[in-house]
Amino acid sequence: MLCWVNPRIFYARITEGSILPHEIKMSISGLLYLLYIQYFCMTVAKKLPQDVNPQGVFACNELDLSEVQVYGFDYDYTLAHYKPTLEHLLYNLGRDILLEKYKYPAEILKLEYKPNFAVRGLHYDIEKGLLLKLDSFLQIQFGAVYRGLTPVSTEEVLKIYKNRIIPIAYVEGDTRAHKANRAKMVHLADLFSVPEMGLLCNVAEYFIRNHIDYHPEILFLDVKNSVQSCHPIMHKIVAQNVEEYIRPNPELKKYFQMLQHCNKKLFLVTNSPYHFVNAGMEMLVGLDWRDFFDVVIVNANKPKFFTEVSRPIRVFDKNANTHIWEKVTSLEKGIIYYEGTVKQLQDLTGWSGHQVLYFGDHPYTDLADVTLEHGWRTGAIINELTHEINTLNTQSFKENANWLQMLTQLIEDHQDYKDSEAVEVLGQWMAERDYLRNEIKAVFNAQFGSVFRTYHNPTYFSRRLFRFADIYTSNISNLLNYSTTHTFYPRRGVMPHEYGSYFV
Repeated sequence: MLCWVNPRIFYARITEGSILPHEIKMSISGLLYLLYIQYFCMTVAKKLPQDVNPQGVFACNELDLSEVQVYGFDYDYTLAHYKPTLEHLLYNLGRDILLEKYKYPAEILKLEYKPNFAVRGLHYDIEKGLLLKLDSFLQIQFGAVYRGLTPVSTEEVLKIYKNRIIPIAYVEGDTRAHKANRAKMVHLADLFSVPEMGLLCNVAEYFIRNHIDYHPEILFLDVKNSVQSCHPIMHKIVAQNVEEYIRPNPELKKYFQMLQHCNKKLFLVTNSPYHFVNAGMEMLVGLDWRDFFDVVIVNANKPKFFTEVSRPIRVFDKNANTHIWEKVTSLEKGIIYYEGTVKQLQDLTGWSGHQVLYFGDHPYTDLADVTLEHGWRTGAIINELTHEINTLNTQSFKENANWLQMLTQLIEDHQDYKDSEAVEVLGQWMAERDYLRNEIKAVFNAQFGSVFRTYHNPTYFSRRLFRFADIYTSNISNLLNYSTTHTFYPRRGVMPHEYGSYFV
């Protein structure tokens, strides 16, 4: 039987005549090899897909902008996009607090941040101390499970969880009255969590390598509290040197001007403090940035801003850096507001329902409640989309993805052959399929792959994103390419029973 070779080499050898057709045994294995080459030739001849526009706006649900009269925005990672220097800053500040407040070993000061280790959308198992990636069916993606910085084998993962599918109550908690159990996993749905996970995994790796016993949940809580408590320090540092931490975006002001010219109302609701937002917005838009907004609310404490009904909105005195105790009976342009609730925002402005489009970067904190409870339209700003699309557009990715699809079809169509030679060939195909899947995964991120996909399913993060966002894009200014009367239409997706139909 022919030795196993790379299909491109095998195809070239047949083409140049160094392998002649009569040298291929017409046994079942020989026929399978010919099929293999036929499928590969079909892949080579198949036209590669067109490039995706990295500045595109993508629809999960039909959205007619002519119905939208009010545009709302989060600030962090929505209007302000941060440079990698911010991740390093948060990591270093959190590490310092671990040393000073929690008295962690002095040697962790030597642990440097690894910026390309973790991605957004992962889960951390606070009981077992594992960082892992789940798909939309709560299945573990094998090869994307880490303890510290060390990958955990598939065999060990199955030994720990007894299954590749995690029960929903373990992932999300059980909120039924008679089973009020909290989740054992934490979903890392925002970009601020990436340096936090980098610090946690670095420290865990240090403990493991130095044979120091630790409790995974205690380590998680210490790191979480350290990073969160350093945010006020981070706010001051960034506000004093915005150019070092915030990416410039000259198109942002143009977008606000376009909305204002079309008589749209604008508001800002952010969890960040005023002095931090003001410094960033002055750099991004200019000293007159407040003139674009009809309402500005800082320290909103989302998601409570969207879920509570009794917390009063207050006026913030930006000069005295404090809030005023008087009752707010109207919302005025030029005034900075503090805390409050979405109910008060709607009651005092009359803005409600599908006339409001709110943009944020966090599927839960920013988008879930406003779309499920209040009927707002929603847009997600996903910074990683630029990297993901640029990767999808490469020639090598398109070729590998095409061949993976054809090879999977080949395996599916011929998997029931039980001849010993056929089983051997099918095993070789499966091995190549696994190799291709890992190649495709690694081009996004060597450890965890794409933010949006596991090997073939959408990720847990994707499912939430597609459920709560009507549209998503990489940058708010991408909407400059569309009029304020544009309608975004979702593409007709292929359901499993429609595959091969001319209707899709």
